[in-house]
Amino acid sequence: MSSEGFLKEVQAIGEKFLLKLQRLPKADPVEIVSFSVVLLFIVTVLVLMIIACSCCCYSCCGCDGRPDARHRKSQVRPAARS
Repeated sequence: MSSEGFLKEVQAIGEKFLLKLQRLPKADPVEIVSFSVVLLFIVTVLVLMIIACSCCCYSCCGCDGRPDARHRKSQVRPAARS
């Protein structure tokens, strides 16, 4: 998919979302609850992704930006034969 097609798709989804938000005050209670559940699910997934990425970066880089020495891989060499 080209970047132009992707941008059009994102714009179409955004327009549908805004239209749904505009119609929400006049909607049935069931539709309001279902929309809220879907929105809560999306927010939860985004928050969990942010937490996962920050934990991954923290374990790789440490909090001061330097790599943690405990996580470095060391090469094992075969013992020299006599």
